[in-house]
Order: sequence, then C-alpha cells, then structure tokens
Amino acid sequence: MASCDRYPVQAFRVGGAAWGLQFHLEADESTVDTFMAAFPADAATVPGLRDATPAALAALIPHRDRVLGRFAALVADRAEHTASRTFFTPRAARWEARFAADTPAYASAVARMGLRPGQTALDLGCGTGRVLPALRVEVGDKGTVLGVDVTPAMLTAAAREGRDGDLAHLLVADCLRLPLPSGTVDGIFSAGLLDHLAEPAAALREWARVVRPGGTLLLFHPSGRAERAARHGRPLSPDDPLAEPNLRPMLTAGGWHTREYDDARAYFLTRAVRTG
Repeated sequence: MASCDRYPVQAFRVGGAAWGLQFHLEADESTVDTFMAAFPADAATVPGLRDATPAALAALIPHRDRVLGRFAALVADRAEHTASRTFFTPRAARWEARFAADTPAYASAVARMGLRPGQTALDLGCGTGRVLPALRVEVGDKGTVLGVDVTPAMLTAAAREGRDGDLAHLLVADCLRLPLPSGTVDGIFSAGLLDHLAEPAAALREWARVVRPGGTLLLFHPSGRAERAARHGRPLSPDDPLAEPNLRPMLTAGGWHTREYDDARAYFLTRAVRTG
C-alpha cells in the first residue's frame, strides 16, 4: 500500500482486519531525539538531520492527520461488525443445536416467498445456514443460493453442516454493503437481523438495490415480538423498527411494498415486494 526505493513494502494489509506500517507517522521531535540517541551510527549518516527535523515534521503533519483520521473512521465504521463477531463467534459451534427445533418454521416461511426454479435467493445474516436447504428446494438445481454473514465462525459452522458447495455459496460480507450488482437477486430472506442493525432504513435501501423489481423480501423470526420481549423481561418498545407503524414506512421509503405483516405469538413475518 506504500513503498519507497529502499523498502518496497512500507505499508500493507492482510485480509480485511490486519494493517501494518514500516514507518512512523506518529513521530515528533522527541521521537527523533530518541532515535538519534539509540542509533547514533545511523544518525551520523544523515548530516544535519536534527536541524532539518522541524521542517520535515511540519510537512508530515497534514499527511499524518489525514491517514490516522481515515483509519479512525474505518475502525469506528467496523465497530458494529466487531461487536457482532465478539458476540457470535464463541456461540457459533452450539448455534445449530440450540435452534434446530426452529428449522420447520423457517422452511414454512420460505415457502411463502414465491420463489421459482432458476432464480437467485439470498439469506442475509444466515448464521449456520438453517434456511439454505429450504431456499435451494425453492430455486432448484438451476438456481443460485447465497448465504451472507458478518461472522466467519458462523459460516464455518454452516460449512460443517454441509450447507456450502452445491447447496449454497457462503459470503463474509456487510449486509449494508452487499458485494452484488444491482437487480440480480429474486428474493431475500432475513431472520432476526433488521432490528439488530444500527441503520435499518439504510439496510432496506441496500437490499432493495440488489433485488430486481417484483422480487421478494421476507423478514422472519420464529417467535413474535411480544413473546421475545417477555422472554427478555422487557416491554414492547414503540421504537422497535419491526413495529408495524415503524416498519411499513421504512419499507416504502426503501423501495418496497408491504404485502403481509403478521406479528403472531408463534412467529413474526413480513413479506414485501420490490417496487420500480
């Protein structure tokens, strides 16, 4: 990512989260003094080094501030990913067994999407991929099934369950920045994800971007909002993005037309169609 004549690898990245520098953007005059005291032989090879330091540092400051500011913004932007991975990674190995009883409910929900053979289906926040087999049944051998999750450990667990390869393609990705062209998906299934995102309205817009007009979005959870609130010992919040007065306008603004809204005790289900 950065180089000079003597050292071709001065800045580098490995994957999406490991970054390294071979130079010192943070240096100030005391740093230079420390280096010169620690490495006098090297300092002696650069006559006038100390006298040139103030001007060199003044030229460095704008670049330092820009690079470190952009890196700080990147870290802040990834904070939600970091929190999600911190929570889900140690739970990934047991996730499938913990929620295996919900699999029939997921399959029933998928059947309401109206997918057809040969189409492309996307499971957002797929976890261990519990719904991927049902999506494959709907789109058939000629269709495409994609499972997206931000936690690699969940996708590793999905692969252990045999939910990759011919069954589905598993992607580590941000559900607010999908690595897909516009208008290439026929149906999105998402279970228990939208209300955990910091920007649900932005997510609905991004999901609409990748879905062709007439395509389907199905939001699902195998228990209703009231049951989940009671289970966690809290009242239903009027600010809940899944509450009908909040969700319907968000869907409309995001490019969706709501066809069903069902918040039963046994499940939550909303089906919307891509407009335009």
